Amino acid sequence: MVLHRNLGPFDTTAIGLGEMPLTIENNLGPAKGVETIHAALDAGCRQIDTAWAYYCSGGEEQTGEKLIREAMSSWKGPKDEVLIATKVGHYRNFTDGKPTWDVDGSPENLIKCAKESAYELGVDTIDLLYLHRPDPKIPYGESIEAMKEIYDAGIAQTLGVSNASIEQMDIAQKILGDALVAVQNQYSPIYLETQDTLEHAARIGISFVCWSPLGGFRKPKDETKFDPFRKIAEAHGVSYQQVVLAWELAKDDHVFVIPGAHRPETILDSLKAGDLKLTPEELQMLP
Repeated sequence: MVLHRNLGPFDTTAIGLGEMPLTIENNLGPAKGVETIHAALDAGCRQIDTAWAYYCSGGEEQTGEKLIREAMSSWKGPKDEVLIATKVGHYRNFTDGKPTWDVDGSPENLIKCAKESAYELGVDTIDLLYLHRPDPKIPYGESIEAMKEIYDAGIAQTLGVSNASIEQMDIAQKILGDALVAVQNQYSPIYLETQDTLEHAARIGISFVCWSPLGGFRKPKDETKFDPFRKIAEAHGVSYQQVVLAWELAKDDHVFVIPGAHRPETILDSLKAGDLKLTPEELQMLP
């Protein structure tokens, strides 16, 4: 059984499926995407993370949410057990002919996109809705007030913030109260700058969800930072990716990981990380 933890009111898996690779650039097509989601769910994964902005720049919008709706409608398992999280406030565009990301945290856009996300997911109420990224053009509190309006209207059951600082987490909690259940920030062996927010999430009683927990695949990374993980993986006879995820989950019980996957084999390997118990000596070898 895949490791379970409580995320707000949800009993869900500590390892979720990050949907982004299935619908942004270099994806392997919708059929492989549905196959990957079904494989994760069949293996016991009960958390899927997507966003309004997960689509190829210049292409059809919201393809990530649409893919999840397609996969869930054709999956024969217990749909009510699956936590589906999405995010609003980001969108794709072109800059100098290259696919890029931009933000729009205006209240009217967040409310509009939340309604569109619910529609494309095929739900009346989104399980968990994140503010995807702060918009420097909009006072953060104004964006959070819009998230509260979304929650009060019943469009989302719970709320989260993403790419947020400690100060922004505190602003969000002051406005949202118990509706705020999670912060989703980048965290991995090559990105430890958010350690302070991981610790602060525990202090204020919300979950910390690591995005790109394996370092991501869109940018070059310093592979030497994974050498200690490879050494431990060799001793256990597992992939170093499992060791990375197990190390993150060992940080605290409020930590969750959402590794991405292009194909079933990848997420099936990641889901085994919850069974990997690292010794205190091994954890001392890691960041």
